[in-house]
Formats: sequence, C-alpha cells, structure tokens
Amino acid sequence: MTNQRKAHNFIRRPRWRGFTLMEMLIVLGILVMLIALAAPRFLGAQKKADIQTAKTQIGLFRGALERYALDMKTFPTTEQGLEALITPPATAEASVPEGTGATPAAPASKWDGPYLNVSQIPLDPWGNPYQYRYPPERGTTDFPDIWSYGPDGQDNTEDDICSWGAPGQGQASREPGAGTFDRPTAPTSPAGPPGGPVTPPPGPPPMPPSRPANI
Repeated sequence: MTNQRKAHNFIRRPRWRGFTLMEMLIVLGILVMLIALAAPRFLGAQKKADIQTAKTQIGLFRGALERYALDMKTFPTTEQGLEALITPPATAEASVPEGTGATPAAPASKWDGPYLNVSQIPLDPWGNPYQYRYPPERGTTDFPDIWSYGPDGQDNTEDDICSWGAPGQGQASREPGAGTFDRPTAPTSPAGPPGGPVTPPPGPPPMPPSRPANI
C-alpha cells in the first residue's frame, strides 16, 4: 500500500498555464488592426446608405405632394409644411400669400388624405427635420423646395440633399451620392454654323444654249 502511494506521488499532474502579458498584447494588437481596416469601409457604406435613404424619402414626399395638389389645386404653404400631407386643413379654405402667384386652394372638404402612411413626418437619417418651402425660394419650377441638411447637419452646404438644382447654391457636392435628383433634359436640335441657316450646296452650272445645225 505504501509503495502505491509513493508511485502515485511521482506521477506528474498537468498544469494549466495562463496567457502571459506579451501574448495578450499581441492578440489585442491584431484585433485593433482588424478593426482599423474594417471600420472605414463600414462607415463609408453606412454614409452612402443614409444618403440614399434621404433621397428615397424626399421622393416619397414629392409623390405625396403631387396627389395633394390634385385634390387641393395647390401645394401646402411654407407655414403648413409637410404636416399638411397627414393633417387635414383646420380652416374652410387654406390661405394663399398675396403676391406669390399661387393658385387658391380648394375647400378643405377636398382633402383626401392622409397622403403618407405615417403618423408623423419622419426625420432625416441624421435626426434633423426635412426642410420645406412653398412658394419655392431656390428651385426654378413651381414645385415646392424639399431638402435635408445632409450628414453635416448645416443648411446650404455641399452635402445638402435637395429636390432642385445643385446643393449649396450650385456648388458640386463632394459627398458620394449627395446632391439632387437626376432629371432628364429636353433634347436640343443641333446648332447650325455661325452666320445664319445652312444653305444647300450649289447645283451644276447651267448648260449653254444649243446652236441650230447648218443645213
């Protein structure tokens, strides 16, 4: 019995060794490098997705405003804002600012909304309210101005996402995907050369009169 105990004492038991500080630092460094490589791509994809979301939302506003105008014969005023798409008019007839040239609105009974299937007007992807102006102040058509401040949250900058012309008073946007909606342009006829209309090339010279034959 004593010999068995002695033999058992000589058997080495496995010992679990923990990570050293150097090994933990190496693993941590590898994780930091992986995050540094993946983070810019993820953030860039997220920014593009937010810009596309804002464009899509503005497009939905445009469609709802067109349906509103069919019923009410005009667009909501700046004071009414986009809320007019989901809230019926409070008065019998919406007021139209004098000197704007806007068409008087139809009676409130013509309102056939809500024109958006939401309980409240959503914010843009950066948490700011969409901006609305009618009569338009920046666009060149009679359609209302709708825009988002964009990623920087500031008005009239290069990354604004708007429904008219170019953002930032015509400046080109540096944000990928930011700016305005693409609108088809009317085809133009080819311009003629300077100096007037094109004249056809001269024909062959006239033939000389034939002489009578001598008899």
